[in-house]
Amino acid sequence: MVELNHRFDTGKDDADNWQAVLDLDRLIPCVEGGKVLERESDEKAKAEIKVKMGAMSMTFRGTVEVTQRDDDARTAVFAVRSKDTGGSGYANADVTFDLSGGGGDINTKATINGKAASMGEGVVQTVLDAMIKDFTTKLAKI
Repeated sequence: MVELNHRFDTGKDDADNWQAVLDLDRLIPCVEGGKVLERESDEKAKAEIKVKMGAMSMTFRGTVEVTQRDDDARTAVFAVRSKDTGGSGYANADVTFDLSGGGGDINTKATINGKAASMGEGVVQTVLDAMIKDFTTKLAKI
């Protein structure tokens, strides 16, 4: 398992950030290569993400679901469950948003196996770190 913590600032008020985080149609495309395939409910969507790790490109499909939320504290936990469409691997993550002060904190606990994991934990961590930083930049623009 890889665990990463990121602080971000959008320059927007907490109410706007909270709406953006909970809107899966806006949130999922903020992940590089991410797109919504189908909305199952307000809090769950089928999604796809294309990831490049070194010379390898992989496509993961699965679900993104809000599993916990506290509107007063502006915290939410998302469960991301996905499978590699070109192999037997998977990438799962629990992502916690804690919003305050015009931004917030993101805690990501990811478990990855298959081809992606074969690149080594250091590469996986570097790729995830870059993806999350890119995500927070895009989040600030929506």
